[in-house]
Amino acid sequence: MWTEKLQVQGPYNFDLVLERLSLDPLQVVDFTNRTVKVPLYIEKEPIVLQVQAIGNIEEPSFIIKGHSEVYKSKAIERLKKVFHWHQPLEGVSLHFRESDLREIFEEHRGTAIVLDFDYYSCLVKCIIHQQLNLSFAHTLTERFVKTFGYQMEGAWFYPTPETTAQLKIEQLRAIQFSGRKAEYVIGLSEQIIQGHLNLDIMERLSDQDVMDTLIKIRGIGRWTAENFLLFGLGRPNLFPKADIGIQNALKLLYGLPQKPTQEEMETYSEKWAPYLSYASLYLWRSIEKRSEKK
Repeated sequence: MWTEKLQVQGPYNFDLVLERLSLDPLQVVDFTNRTVKVPLYIEKEPIVLQVQAIGNIEEPSFIIKGHSEVYKSKAIERLKKVFHWHQPLEGVSLHFRESDLREIFEEHRGTAIVLDFDYYSCLVKCIIHQQLNLSFAHTLTERFVKTFGYQMEGAWFYPTPETTAQLKIEQLRAIQFSGRKAEYVIGLSEQIIQGHLNLDIMERLSDQDVMDTLIKIRGIGRWTAENFLLFGLGRPNLFPKADIGIQNALKLLYGLPQKPTQEEMETYSEKWAPYLSYASLYLWRSIEKRSEKK
């Protein structure tokens, strides 16, 4: 086993990151030891890393542990992007200091955009979560992964596109997928293994090109594509105006009698660019149920 220590520029609140990750029952989070297990595919090989925080918000540092020396450097580079260690958050915090979101940003200071661990699982999760309340969405995703995926070193890996493409709609309906959602997940997987959709090139495309590519896939609309841009690729300027969570957070923030209109959301968010993704994250954070596991 190898061990690597990383120093990151603050502010960075890993405890709040762990709290948000823990909302997903598939995440292996240990609040006491401040660790999370991270399942990754590096050059299509599954590896599991353990990330442990040993610093504080202003001087964050981490200990990374893994077994495969072969993929160590590539795995660490991927971790830096997943946990947003590669771009300091101070500039983002300053941007919102004079905005309507200043109190939310102060309360959740140092909360980074943490990416899903690979592109495919991000898209599958987005499709599963479509038009479901968050609790059941997590439950359904957990059933899917634990039924058809696999566990390694205590961490859960989503089934591969090859595995999912071979599933029958009835198998997914048996774990409470709708017929249509089952078709979407299987169809997405077929598109990937047949070479019609290459997720690995998405990082090199513009936001609009990613959007245009994804919405051609059956079952992927604007909401799903925007979430992939945000939590798959980590793009900094996404504001999914159709997202119910963001609408509810704005309703609470501004004391509105009902959810804001698209036009109102456009007006509210004008001054938040070019960091709309952070506005989205912190608005979600402002209404999320706090973890009781600590």
